[in-house]
Formats: sequence, structure tokens, C-alpha cells
Amino acid sequence: MRAFHAEHVKRELRKFIKILPILARAEWRTFLTVSAGAAVYTFGVMSFTVPFQFPDSGVTGIGVLLNYKLGIPLPLFVSVANVVLLAWAWRELSLRVVFWTIYGVFLITALMSVMEGFPFPHTDQRLLVAVIGGAIKGYGTGVVLRSGGSLGGLDIVVLYLQKKFGAEIGKYSFYFNMCILGASVFVVGVENAMFGLLAVYASSLAIDNAVSSFEKRRLVLVITRDTQSVIDYITMTLRRGATVISAHGGYSGDDRPMVMCVLTRRQSVDLKRYLSETQPRAFMVLSDASEVLGRGFKSLR
Repeated sequence: MRAFHAEHVKRELRKFIKILPILARAEWRTFLTVSAGAAVYTFGVMSFTVPFQFPDSGVTGIGVLLNYKLGIPLPLFVSVANVVLLAWAWRELSLRVVFWTIYGVFLITALMSVMEGFPFPHTDQRLLVAVIGGAIKGYGTGVVLRSGGSLGGLDIVVLYLQKKFGAEIGKYSFYFNMCILGASVFVVGVENAMFGLLAVYASSLAIDNAVSSFEKRRLVLVITRDTQSVIDYITMTLRRGATVISAHGGYSGDDRPMVMCVLTRRQSVDLKRYLSETQPRAFMVLSDASEVLGRGFKSLR
């Protein structure tokens, strides 16, 4: 059994090494995004968390507590913990996620070592520090998650639980982080733990905003007598796909085909203007779509 597992790991490593050049060439945008997100996150940790003895969430939060209590270097603990977690969940994660997670972990570890000696400005406005620090860390994390990578830590654990047992990522992340914040009371005190809780809340809001704000689209439904002209405008001018859905008027009893499409906010304004000028009696419904997956939008992978 051990021999089989070792052979499996070797095969996966060979596949991973082969795919590295392909990923580097094909995903340079992801490289820039993960690099920027990791830098922003690390800045938030080293300038708004560690100097003020605030607790943090995830593996970094555990490392921060060990650093406060035992003096264990934060970069060392983060790198070792992530190596162990990646080795544990290697078979459950895709090669792409593993690659960008390894890169993200390596980068934040290196940046933590570089920023340890930086003279960050100090302030007595601890409430402001907690909110701003949480928002900065959350935005950095959200940018990385939006690109399809991760910064390691408990993200690896919850991704594993989701794939293995169908667990809800948000719920289990919250449970893990509440345990860490609860333990932090005995290390940093009740007041700092409360500031840490506020920072984690601000971070979660920033993550949601960073992940979803760039993916929001408008779901548009149009009912009109001249359906074909609307389809032509959407496909030829806006360069988007359109779907015709059979519909039946509840009052009139007439067949009224309905055009459905997903557009950017700017394109939805253009379509609204087109209908107001050419078909003012058309019926149009617009609603926000928080995420759109498929051709022309975000990849399903």
C-alpha cells in the first residue's frame, strides 16, 4: 500500500513539473493577480495585525498566536503548516489550484520575512486599525480566490472537506476561525480578541466584495413583437449570445417569445437605449447575476 502511494505521488509530481511551463505561459494574468493579492494580504498582516498584537484567522492566525506566546517566527510556521496541508490534500485538489497555492504560500512567506523589519507607522486608533487591516487582508485574499488560486492555510482544509463530503466552505471556515479567535483570548486578552473578531468580519466582507464585484452581470429578459431585431442587436452589436424562450401571455393568450441574455452593466444600458429608441412598447426585466460561468464569461474550471 505504501509503495502504491509513493508511486502515485511520483506520478503526480511528474505531471505537475510538466505542466509548469504551460501554466506560466498561459496564465500570466493569474500570476500578476496572485502576486498582487498576496502582497496586499501580507501587508495587512504585517502592518495592521502583528504590531498591534491582534489575533488573525486561519493558519496565519495560529502562527500569530504562537509568535506572540512562544516567539516562533511567523514565516517559518506558515510555510511548514502549508507544506503539511498541501501534502495531505494533494490528491484532492486540481494541479492548477495546487500550483497557484504553492506560489501564493511561497510569496507570502517570503514577503513576511522581508516586511518583519519594516518600521510601520503606529496609531492609538485600534478600532480603525482592526477595520482597515481586516479590509486590506480580505481584499488581498479575495483577489487571489477570484483568480482561481488560494493563499493556503485553512482554505486547503475546507476545499478538501467540500470535495470529500460536500461541506459548505463558508460555514466551516467560520467554525475554524471562531475556534482560533476563542483560543486567542488566553494569549492576547479579551479586548484584543474582540478587535480580532471585528477584523475577521471586515475581512469576510472584503473577500465577498472582491470575489463577486468583478463577476456581477445583468440577466436581461425582453418580450417584444419584433424578437428577431432584438436578437440581431444583441448578437451583432453587443457580441453576446441570446436564448429565445417560448412564452404565453396569461391575459392575451398570445404566444410571446422571450429573449434572455446575460450582459455587462454597460451593455445592458446600451440595450435599454436601443429598445427605447426602436421598440418603446417592449417589456424588459433586468436583474443582477452575482456570478456567470461558461463561454464568454468566467471559466467553469
